[in-house]
Amino acid sequence: MISLKSPAQIAMMRRSGALLARVLRLIRGMIAPGVKTAELDRIAEDTIRGAGGTPSFKGYRGFPYTLCMSPDDQVVHGFPNGTPLREGQILSVDAGLLLDGWQADGAFTVPVGVVTPQASRLIEVTEQCFYKGLEQVRVGGRIGDISAAVEGHARAHGYTPIRDLCGHGIGTQLHEDPEVPNFGQAGRGVRLRAGMVICIEPMIAAGDWPVTIGEDGWTVTTRDHSLCAHYEHTIAVTEAGPVLLTLPDEEA
Repeated sequence: MISLKSPAQIAMMRRSGALLARVLRLIRGMIAPGVKTAELDRIAEDTIRGAGGTPSFKGYRGFPYTLCMSPDDQVVHGFPNGTPLREGQILSVDAGLLLDGWQADGAFTVPVGVVTPQASRLIEVTEQCFYKGLEQVRVGGRIGDISAAVEGHARAHGYTPIRDLCGHGIGTQLHEDPEVPNFGQAGRGVRLRAGMVICIEPMIAAGDWPVTIGEDGWTVTTRDHSLCAHYEHTIAVTEAGPVLLTLPDEEA
């Protein structure tokens, strides 16, 4: 069942989103060669709890960390650890939090130091895929419009959307209906209505889309070990157009 949010509830979700944006901006600024992702995870948790929030991922279905930290061919759900980041890697960071009963979810991928032009381009195109999907968020449109825009932009640049994972609705729960795939056909799927809040999150591989899950039961990796990038925001559907709840006003 799809839950429609009132303007007052969307305003509450914007508060959650603003806190998440602050946390992700902090973590992004600390990523560099030699940094340990376990330390970034600790800082993120302390920052969220210090602001009165709760990390959404920690304990969710048994996931043990605040952040998903997924380097290189890891798609998502990678575990933070004590291994220093290396020059030339790319790192995807995914985080969620609960504040005053409302969820926010967001992700980004960044280079660790200097990376190859190919890796840099993958990161750039993945973010572009998100914004191509965002352009399709309008009352009366359909989820398939978003999915087709994401897939079309990825494939136009020689990349492939991951098919086994997708975006989702969000509200008082981290994952709500509807699903928001990163591939599909325009004009298909659930119709968008004012008050829906969704997460669009392209996960784009440089190679093919099949994935494997690691021995930890969580870490998702491209089967062909090609690089993968990830980008996500929480978005409210309104009569006036989409509102990015996890992007601060000054960055919009």
